Amino acid sequence: MTEIVNFNKARKAAQKTQAKAEAAANRAKFGRTKGEKQAPALERDKVVKLLDGAKREDR
Repeated sequence: MTEIVNFNKARKAAQKTQAKAEAAANRAKFGRTKGEKQAPALERDKVVKLLDGAKREDR
């Protein structure tokens, strides 16, 4: 005897599998970690603090 297949469930499962594969490819292509995203801002803040600390007050 054969197994009864619900086409809606099969179609949705196939779409879900394809979406997961596409998401994985996009993560590899475009993704950056949180630390990688924040690194330029932290470096810029560090430089600004260094320069502000070296300023002379002329009065």
